[in-house]
Amino acid sequence: MPAHTDIDLVVFDILGTLVDEPGGVRAAIGEAAPDAQDPDRLVELWFGHVEQEQRKIVEGLRPYVDGDAVNREAAELVAAEAGVADPAAVERLATAQRRLAPWLDTVDSLATLSQRFPVVGLSNASRETLIRLSAYAGLRWHFLLSAEEARSYKPAPEVYRLAFDLAGVGPERILMVAAHAWDLRGARAAGFRTAYVERPVGDPPREDDDFDYRGGSLEEVVAQIAH
Repeated sequence: MPAHTDIDLVVFDILGTLVDEPGGVRAAIGEAAPDAQDPDRLVELWFGHVEQEQRKIVEGLRPYVDGDAVNREAAELVAAEAGVADPAAVERLATAQRRLAPWLDTVDSLATLSQRFPVVGLSNASRETLIRLSAYAGLRWHFLLSAEEARSYKPAPEVYRLAFDLAGVGPERILMVAAHAWDLRGARAAGFRTAYVERPVGDPPREDDDFDYRGGSLEEVVAQIAH
């Protein structure tokens, strides 16, 4: 395991890793469509659309639009399926990512690590959403990076490149923390060190995944990094 003195920057995924994105989207759908018969299907519809459209953009099958635009499309699909016609309700649903609750160990763990390293958020969410979400959830950063700046989405390599362009160091001196194994594979392909944190949501590792750190909570992973 690498010594922490070899790390110059810690980069965090945010959605799912630091905040409960599925829970927040589910709550927003419940607010917009309280009488929906199958809210699980509506949540799946939302995330299925977002994942599909971001993948199309990464693969060059669709011109770039930012995360807010993709979320608005998802909200409109969900609203149409649930029979929600109020434009204000649809617009509030479209901004659900701005009101996601942090996991219980997020705020304190982020604060602890930020005393030892520069900490940066790197997310597929838009700049505006990241600013509002960070304020809502109490996330304190040294810097925030949105995939919007690369006009693509993770796991496209140009998104991870934003972090080492910011840091001015080689990617091997950057540690990426995420609850999504696919995200860490993208970071590893870009040369980053990697730390997997287990969450109730996210993408679990495969047997052949080889991450530098891993733990059952963010608190556990931070203790390993800072030790």
